[in-house]
Amino acid sequence: MIIAVDGPSGSGKSSTARGVATRLGLRYLDTGATYRAVTWSAVERGLDLDDTAAVAQRARELELEVSTDPARQFVIADGTDVTAAIREPGISEVVSKIATNLDVRKELIRRQRAIIDDAQQTGGIVVEGRDIATVVATDAELKVLLTADQDARMARRGAELAAGSVTAAELRDQIVRRDADDSTVSEFQVASDGAVTIDSTDLTLEEVIDVISRLAKETVPQGREL
Repeated sequence: MIIAVDGPSGSGKSSTARGVATRLGLRYLDTGATYRAVTWSAVERGLDLDDTAAVAQRARELELEVSTDPARQFVIADGTDVTAAIREPGISEVVSKIATNLDVRKELIRRQRAIIDDAQQTGGIVVEGRDIATVVATDAELKVLLTADQDARMARRGAELAAGSVTAAELRDQIVRRDADDSTVSEFQVASDGAVTIDSTDLTLEEVIDVISRLAKETVPQGREL
């Protein structure tokens, strides 16, 4: 089974998708981590992020390992554990330059689909990102658009970051500007055909996990179990 969870920054996609995967015994893929890993690699090598060809080549050459174990998340790029490094504010500030590079997207979507296909052998996967239902896994059995109002999204993202690590302006940039940039190449503000929209503004994390887990169980074809 494939469960696709899309939505804007700070809507709770990562925590929710990881929680659903744990609850249902499925794998978990944070597609945003793949874009962050390419960003880290390009920055580390001093590439001009506006040089789309050079960055796309780096994406194709990058040796990348992304954990799909919801209980043990890690990202390794060219042999370096970058799990923490890709979440640094400096990466968040420029990751949209990578995410809007169409050739990078083509390469990373190819890799993401390979991970999704591999996970089917062990029962399935919960995949979260911007365009999972519309591009990466259009055949997902359950498609969810997870939303929340801007104040709630900013509060959640701020809570995820270390106290004092970003200013209010930097936090707003991570939420508002990144959503605007990313919306030029992917549609994640409007539910795709067959997707269920869940507004998490007034819901707890556990409540959102409960809703999606219930929907997943209702979606499973007869003769199969989650």
